[in-house]
Amino acid sequence: MTPDELAPRIKSGERRALARAITLIESGREDHRAQAQELLGLLTDAPGQALRIGLSGTPGVGKSTLIESFGRMLTDEGHKVAVLAVDPSSARSGGSILGDKTRMERLSRDPNAFIRPSPSQSALGGVARRTREAVALCEAAGFGIVLIETVGVGQSETMVAEMTDLFVLLMAPAGGDELQGVKRGIMEMADLILVNKADGDLKPAAERTRADYAGALHLLRRRPQDPEGFPKAVAVSAVEERGLREAWEDMQALADWRREHGHFDARRAAQARYWFAEEVRRGLLARLDRDPAMRARMADLGAKVAGGELTVAHASTEMLTALGVSACPIGRAAHEALPDPPAPPRGRGRR
Repeated sequence: MTPDELAPRIKSGERRALARAITLIESGREDHRAQAQELLGLLTDAPGQALRIGLSGTPGVGKSTLIESFGRMLTDEGHKVAVLAVDPSSARSGGSILGDKTRMERLSRDPNAFIRPSPSQSALGGVARRTREAVALCEAAGFGIVLIETVGVGQSETMVAEMTDLFVLLMAPAGGDELQGVKRGIMEMADLILVNKADGDLKPAAERTRADYAGALHLLRRRPQDPEGFPKAVAVSAVEERGLREAWEDMQALADWRREHGHFDARRAAQARYWFAEEVRRGLLARLDRDPAMRARMADLGAKVAGGELTVAHASTEMLTALGVSACPIGRAAHEALPDPPAPPRGRGRR
């Protein structure tokens, strides 16, 4: 379908059109990128603004199970829920299993839910390169809540916080202590920590872990976008579907408070600026792959670095100069940044 054909179908909530549109924006072909940009431009007037919730956690913590239970609870309340699940891609073959939808079997059959697994490909930070654009498509299709499930790789997975309104971190019982809770990185980005698997024999351990993180959160510096009591840690059970409603109430309360105090729209504006700069950076890197002369220059400099003729720093400076990017000679920038040494006092000589 052309963008002109896709746009009205997406606005009417047609799931097949939405799936085709996400496939289009995820394509790396230049003609597809042009069509994707045209399609997004046609959807800027679509009504509605979904609540974007990012969910991260280490592999095996139960992200897919929790999303299915949480998503079914939301659809039972009449909400339309879209799930964008990012699956890790193989560093060798580039392929992905895309098995998250299989884990959410009951939610995938729900008429008020839409699940789309996507490969992470070469993107870092736990999300795919075009996840943010996929969120915009889901919003245009009328979904009021968009859940983004990240790859789940650890402390560096903070990119999802730059495209969501709420960032939820899932932890496993006995997964850390007070010191783990005050580590910088993904912990200080979280708005809500859910200690999953608080059932059966793991329930006491889950409660202890929740208490550890709750105490650690009080040691972190207060953020201006948080009301009193946030961020907080809550023990939940995705299997027994216990604690999910309380967690949803906390999410709603936090989102409402941020809307009332202007943090919600300010955060969206800051995210738009961030992704503008990110797209420019990606465009500059893409130029290296598209331009044969640039690829040849990269290969030549890479061979010199491998042979010990040039250092990495000198080779990168030459490459940036070839791209037309102003680069100071190695060492000069650091030298010029130093303050001038104080003048020796007059009238005194050396002893």
